[in-house]
Amino acid sequence: MAVAEQLWWGRHVQEIRWQAELARLLVDPVYRGDGVPHGDGAPVLLIPGFLAGDNSLSVMAGWLRRIGYQPRASGIRFNVDCANRMLLSLEGRLERAADAAGRPVAVLGHSRGGHFAKALGNRRPDLVARVISMGAGLDTPFAISAPTAGAVAAVRVMQARRRPPGCFTEGCGCEFACAYRDAFPEHIPLTSIYSREDGVVKWRSCVVPYARCIEVTGSHVGLAFNRKAYRVVAQELAA
Repeated sequence: MAVAEQLWWGRHVQEIRWQAELARLLVDPVYRGDGVPHGDGAPVLLIPGFLAGDNSLSVMAGWLRRIGYQPRASGIRFNVDCANRMLLSLEGRLERAADAAGRPVAVLGHSRGGHFAKALGNRRPDLVARVISMGAGLDTPFAISAPTAGAVAAVRVMQARRRPPGCFTEGCGCEFACAYRDAFPEHIPLTSIYSREDGVVKWRSCVVPYARCIEVTGSHVGLAFNRKAYRVVAQELAA
């Protein structure tokens, strides 16, 4: 909790680096699938971050397809909805992906998407093969910059009109909150990819003892296009 409570303004101007990180990815051998292990058609459910949608992970989805996986979209257009409602929708997508593939599904989440990935692993360990989180606080969901916390507060006010009190707060007791807080199943591999240069999420919140924590360099937004993160994803999926 101490990580979340300290006021931190972040480094939002530096987050525009994501454009350079995308450009660098497009000319890197990893983007072509060179030098990384390939998959065997396993499904991967991709969950975008706060304020983002499936299009933010479209580059990663295309890359996963090229290296031998079946990326599955979350159906999220704008990640600001009630966490519990979104979790139930994601669970349905997870079930359908597992049924279609006849095997458990790898779940990869960016930022807030990592919160959902962890919650799905807790809620449906029978359907989750592994979880990969990118730039997500795995114990402290609000270990974020002050401007981002302001955006969360605005969403909280909007949700309060139609959701029970406590939505988007530490005190929420919904099914999502319980699944997020519960001890993560030991038999499901959990990887946390983080950057000390993250300008949105406090990087220390991404480092937890029950996950394999791997550091890369780059911005928070750019983790969705980070060539070093892509190498880690390929290695972890194939492990």
